[in-house]
Amino acid sequence: MSEVNDEALLTMAGIVKIFPGVRALDGVDLEVRAGEVHCLLGQNGAGKSTLIKVLSGAHQPDEGEIRWRGQPATLGSPDAALQLGIATMYQELDLVDGLSVAENIFLGHEPSRFGFSNRGSARRQARELMRRLGHPEIPPGREVGMLSAAGQQLVSMARALAHDARLIVMDEPTAALAADEVNNLFRVVEDLTNDGVAVVYISHRLEEIRRIGDRVTVLKDGRTVGTNLAADTPTADLVNLMSGRMVETVFPLREATTVDEGNEVLRVEGLSRKGEFEDVGFTVRAGEIVGIAGLVGAGRSEVLETVYGARKSDAGSVWVNGKRLRAGSVAAAVRAGVGLAPEERKSQALLLDQSVANNVTLASLPEYSRAGFTDRSRELKDSRATLERLDMRPADPRRLVRTFSGGNQQKAVVARWLVRDCKVLLLDEPTRGVDVGARAELYRLIHELAAAGVAVVLVSSEVPEVLGLSDRVLVMREGRVLTEAPAKDLTEASILDMVMEGSEVVV
Repeated sequence: MSEVNDEALLTMAGIVKIFPGVRALDGVDLEVRAGEVHCLLGQNGAGKSTLIKVLSGAHQPDEGEIRWRGQPATLGSPDAALQLGIATMYQELDLVDGLSVAENIFLGHEPSRFGFSNRGSARRQARELMRRLGHPEIPPGREVGMLSAAGQQLVSMARALAHDARLIVMDEPTAALAADEVNNLFRVVEDLTNDGVAVVYISHRLEEIRRIGDRVTVLKDGRTVGTNLAADTPTADLVNLMSGRMVETVFPLREATTVDEGNEVLRVEGLSRKGEFEDVGFTVRAGEIVGIAGLVGAGRSEVLETVYGARKSDAGSVWVNGKRLRAGSVAAAVRAGVGLAPEERKSQALLLDQSVANNVTLASLPEYSRAGFTDRSRELKDSRATLERLDMRPADPRRLVRTFSGGNQQKAVVARWLVRDCKVLLLDEPTRGVDVGARAELYRLIHELAAAGVAVVLVSSEVPEVLGLSDRVLVMREGRVLTEAPAKDLTEASILDMVMEGSEVVV
């Protein structure tokens, strides 16, 4: 953490933003000082995204005052915010796939000479920015769509730096980054704050807040409920501010084992895909939760997608209730009772511009069809009942999925498989970008599904989550399973030792 200037760079006082039927912000206060990392916490739906859009000029406040360097400021548009010195890195990246790295970085403010775009200058500056971010190997001429999620995140960071911003808003910047890339990001943030740049940092990972933050502001229901808090404020206090729940309820313990020792639901044998994973095998019984731990790129997600049929295996087999599934067939997997909640829910699972009801019943359409017509009344009834079971707010199945928070969108994905009454549920990073309160609800739901006899396979980059939820854990590294053991016999340290060093720990 750098030395922080006591004078406020940005002051937002009494900010109100009203949408039809919704008071998204109800008097939010935020003060950010030059050279500090100011962390913004709150549940999904607390108003963080709306506040960011007001700060970036995308939304105009209905009430309240914004001051920049002590003077009243009007952020009438995103361009006005950039001109003032405020750049925003959104969680959902707004890059143009068909354009190059350099073109994305300088989109809208291309370097020019004699009135013409200077592509050479753009590429040189882009190369220097990527070097500053610790990734000189990313060429400025490569199409952004060809980069990994982590690579695209770095380009978004470079775009913010290209504006020479004095305040950078980072919304869940580490969500798609591996551990070494997170360390590099924090190094960049430290360099920026040492130069007097302020950072508003949004993350659901409290360990990141403690590591990088100077001060914390907490939002709840569109209001500021805590500000000027130290980054090392106890977890229980932060959770209580965000949700009203004490920390003990955030990660609920499983009351009793519900595993049916004699009822094997899922069997994976010798599953392989060239260049991704090799000879992966495991079983899951009714009521059992099996976790898969490992670093990004270890092959965890690829295994889940292959079991689901979204990828075709080169070797091996998948069995559900004693019947072998046809490789590479999602339809066969779904018919057998397999459901997948993928890591990238917005691009891989949800129809954002359709209703929640349409999304929830997507895997069960034949059951809602009569003579070629959809039974809308039954569809709405079943969807509403499922949303209420999951505590989605509002539990309105006619509302567009796009308008829900990230946590509620994840619940909509899970709801699809509840309606389908699946026998095997594959969960890939189920709490990614989900707030503390919604996490607790998802944890309870996973326990509830297991108690009902569902076989659950869980992939998570957060080792405590894998250990806290699972009965057994597979540890993967570079496409291979290093160890399979009861969760109670593993620790966070032993798993990290395996995935970082590749050494098998005998348990």
